[in-house]
Amino acid sequence: MRHLFLTSSPFGEPGKPLNESNDFVSRLRECLPERPRALMITSDPDDMVLTEGFSDAIRYSMEMSGFVFGDYYILDGRNREQAKELVSASDLIILGGGHVPTQNRFFTEIGLKELMKDFGGTVLGVSAGSMNSADVVYAQPELAGEALDPDYEKFLCGLGFTRIMLLPHFQYTRDRLLDGKRILEDITYPDSMGREFVAIVDGSYLFSDGYTEKICGEAYLVKNGCLKKLCGDGEEYVI
Repeated sequence: MRHLFLTSSPFGEPGKPLNESNDFVSRLRECLPERPRALMITSDPDDMVLTEGFSDAIRYSMEMSGFVFGDYYILDGRNREQAKELVSASDLIILGGGHVPTQNRFFTEIGLKELMKDFGGTVLGVSAGSMNSADVVYAQPELAGEALDPDYEKFLCGLGFTRIMLLPHFQYTRDRLLDGKRILEDITYPDSMGREFVAIVDGSYLFSDGYTEKICGEAYLVKNGCLKKLCGDGEEYVI
């Protein structure tokens, strides 16, 4: 039975323990063995600085929150041929944050969806990692030029852990401009016609125990060009 924690961001302040809001830390602890074997999968297989910086940050915050690892490995471009072995040996798989399409390509190259088909441990997604966990991924434009590029692919094939298309960091993106467009009103609303996105703020997350899925913390439904609040901080919404 796979447990999912698909977060916007699990971090509190930099260099501090994990964000404990919405029972995140206590619930994560309940789902892990005493000394979990962890694997952090990068968002960019060729950016070692990004990969190691993110890996160090999440490991440090988890250890400050009382988690003790049996093993802790990184999967990136340097050891992609060991993906099957590393996945099968893990209790906790961390899907790192970063650029959604770049991470999606790496996941596809290593066949991660197939490798994790029978994974029965815990998945911790962070930002891009959470977005790429969906069956169909909405790759909301993020970098300069993407909102104007007619060849930019907004909908990608993901890992298939959930049907929910998550939009993280909503406290920032809801008012952001990209390429002269409002990300929410001019890009995401039109893309939501006939579709549903769930926007979450940092400190909120999607949790699944293999039977039910629920949104924990402040979240919003974006559907058919409209925005509706699902729940607030400290509240839960069963999907």
